[in-house]
Amino acid sequence: MALILILVAIVAFIIAYVTYGSWLAKEWGIDISRKTPAHTMTDGVDYVPAKAPVLLGHHFASIAGAGPIVGPIAASMFGWLPVFLWIVIGSIFVGGVHDYSSLFSSIRHEGKSIGHVIEKNIGMSGKKLFDLFAWLTLALVIAAFANIVVNTFVAVPAVGTTSILFIILAVGFGYATNRLNVPLGIATVVGVLLVIACIWLGLIFPIVLPFNVWYLIILAYIYIASVAPVYILLQPRDYLNSFLLYAMIIGAVLGLILYRPDIQLPAVTAFNVNGSYLFPILFVTVACGAISGFHSLISSGTSSKQLNSEADAKLIGYGSMLIEGVLAVIALITAAYLGADKLAELTKAGGPNNVFSSGVGTFMESFGIPLAVGKSFVALSISAFALTSLDSGTRIGRFIFQEFFEREVKADTSVLTNKHVATFITVAAGGLLGVAGWQKVWPVFGSANQLLAAIALMSAAVWLKHQGKNIKMFTIPMIFMFTVTMLALVILVRNNFIAANYPLVIIGSALLVLALILAKQAFDQLTDKTKDKVA
Repeated sequence: MALILILVAIVAFIIAYVTYGSWLAKEWGIDISRKTPAHTMTDGVDYVPAKAPVLLGHHFASIAGAGPIVGPIAASMFGWLPVFLWIVIGSIFVGGVHDYSSLFSSIRHEGKSIGHVIEKNIGMSGKKLFDLFAWLTLALVIAAFANIVVNTFVAVPAVGTTSILFIILAVGFGYATNRLNVPLGIATVVGVLLVIACIWLGLIFPIVLPFNVWYLIILAYIYIASVAPVYILLQPRDYLNSFLLYAMIIGAVLGLILYRPDIQLPAVTAFNVNGSYLFPILFVTVACGAISGFHSLISSGTSSKQLNSEADAKLIGYGSMLIEGVLAVIALITAAYLGADKLAELTKAGGPNNVFSSGVGTFMESFGIPLAVGKSFVALSISAFALTSLDSGTRIGRFIFQEFFEREVKADTSVLTNKHVATFITVAAGGLLGVAGWQKVWPVFGSANQLLAAIALMSAAVWLKHQGKNIKMFTIPMIFMFTVTMLALVILVRNNFIAANYPLVIIGSALLVLALILAKQAFDQLTDKTKDKVA
């Protein structure tokens, strides 16, 4: 049964990419002859054209992280069937549309963020609200992912060594391909071999440092990574990183074909599981594997500034989401093939990542990879992608902070729009939140993330309507995501009010008000048939 699930998902995603993805491109007016901001606004730092395979690696590595692994495993408490259906249907008709339209709308707005798209098509107040909300969300992401990465380095010192070596390798790879003009194919083969060498050296020479020292190192790293030209570190590091994930996915699928595990979890358990309702909680728990607002920030924050041609937009925006859907189905299977008792045991021992690492390691054992080696490789891959999401999130936080204080006057030299000041404030906010206790507000992240997704769908729909384009593909996803988010926030506020956890009550209520305001603004725009075309 597990093998059937993964094969059905892969076939569905391939068909969707060829048919629905192409239909979206036609309806929206993708123009392969039109120059992208990477060419018209090249600055050698953020706006730098990237070849499609390189940008696919960056984009996929940035949006993946641990999200498509943690969400499906956590949501499996409702049974495997609703999670599987949401991953497949959500990736094709909701998440794919969200990611693709976020990327497309950004490249048609000078590679600026979703906040800028909202400003041009809805209004300044909507833009300010979105930018503030998105920046605070990214500060929370920085706090959480910095702690996750550092805890991994402390627990598994070899991962710390490998990560440092990997960064050095990425810089050398970027210099070789962009300055020495080494062919990408040759550089890729050598780079992948050196990635393996980095893993081997990490196991031999593990770096043992205390938590506080690693924490400061990580904060310093993400500062440097977010202001350095993308071709030096971000593009090559994420490109090489993607091969780890590709190898992990291929290994998992091959292992499933040979191991053929049975599904042990029931198809559906109950609508109410320990006070959590399948609707809407399932749809804010499984985020990255179906739709995630964080993806819109990556699409409009870094990827849109590197897109070489609009011809690549479908692969980067729509294709990456479908590949992530495959990863999410694999994660679901690693939970579903276990009995409830074994799943609970592995989760208690190391969380969803431990469940996933153990499952994929077990599957790969079927074609000769020792369980310990396979499990370690998967754990390393997860850590690498958490670090990728961390520094990509920091760079995007810097973009949004700068945009928030931008003025119409191009000569504006406000200190708050300086990239170093904006980066320092963003890193400091995330770092201090991490020290103060990000866990206290993390429960609101699921709803906040999906609210970002609803807003991104809304902004793209309004812009395309003003362009006279078909927006029917947005109607159901946009209404559904706003409904899910608002219901989830109501439940969160109610539960935390009863528990006297008033900070989360305040944050949840504020997000609910934000959702209502932006939904009202979008409704006014979408129902105004006399609106002239803009932007």
